Amino acid sequence: MEWQQATFDALDTRTLFTLMKLRVDVFVVEQACAYPELDTHDTAPDTVHLMGWLNGELAAYARILAPGASYPGSSIGRVIIAPTHRNGQWGHQLIRQAIQVCQQQWPAQNIEIGAQAHLQRFYQKHDFVAFSDVYLEDGIPHIDMRLSVSETSAV
Repeated sequence: MEWQQATFDALDTRTLFTLMKLRVDVFVVEQACAYPELDTHDTAPDTVHLMGWLNGELAAYARILAPGASYPGSSIGRVIIAPTHRNGQWGHQLIRQAIQVCQQQWPAQNIEIGAQAHLQRFYQKHDFVAFSDVYLEDGIPHIDMRLSVSETSAV
């Protein structure tokens, strides 16, 4: 997996199309969830688009937001492994890469996520701890989770 990170303004149009198509294919079509997938967080100057490329194909993606954009701490969201690449350990590699980006960009900040509830155990393997009850977001059960600064120094 070859990792790339870029701000919105640094993305070329083909890469932007590729990542947006993957997000819509997974979050809108596959999950049958009609909601505005694109938002102003995508274009914020401090948002990091993290992409994992495998044999020239976008296999993994996460959007990383600065502290205060969505939660008090930094945030990892729009976490995707392309359907054709879900049989490996790419999800764990993607989360490790995203945590590393957060640590480099905002080292003194907790990392917070709004995880789909069925993925809670997956995120717990990366030391995220739930700090909310399960709630519905766009009809899908979610739970807020946090990786505290003290835990990130051990990751």
